[in-house]
Amino acid sequence: QVQVVESGGGLVQPGGSLRLSCAASGIIFSIYAMGWYRQAPGKQRELVAAITSGGSTNYADSVKGRFTISRDNAKNTVYLQMNSLKPEDTAVYYCNANNNIADYWGKGTLVTVSS
Repeated sequence: QVQVVESGGGLVQPGGSLRLSCAASGIIFSIYAMGWYRQAPGKQRELVAAITSGGSTNYADSVKGRFTISRDNAKNTVYLQMNSLKPEDTAVYYCNANNNIADYWGKGTLVTVSS
């Protein structure tokens, strides 16, 4: 059974940092592209950052220079380091595993940026 589980969300002040983790099981993690998406209240889900099986990354313009995605294939885990957080980063953050054949989502973790 495939499981994708996010953790690390919470409340942080503007300018602060958080690191999200996403652990995947039941898949050959190393062959999957992994992505972080977010959905703010009243808005559509959007791609935040993605990393291919080969380690190439891409980011939404709104987070470039502030967020970093990385993966540890030995731990079947992908991370999202978020620095210089802004109130507009407030959203539920979802992890996605995709290999163009199968597509798996976690249930999300809430990030709230507020003073």
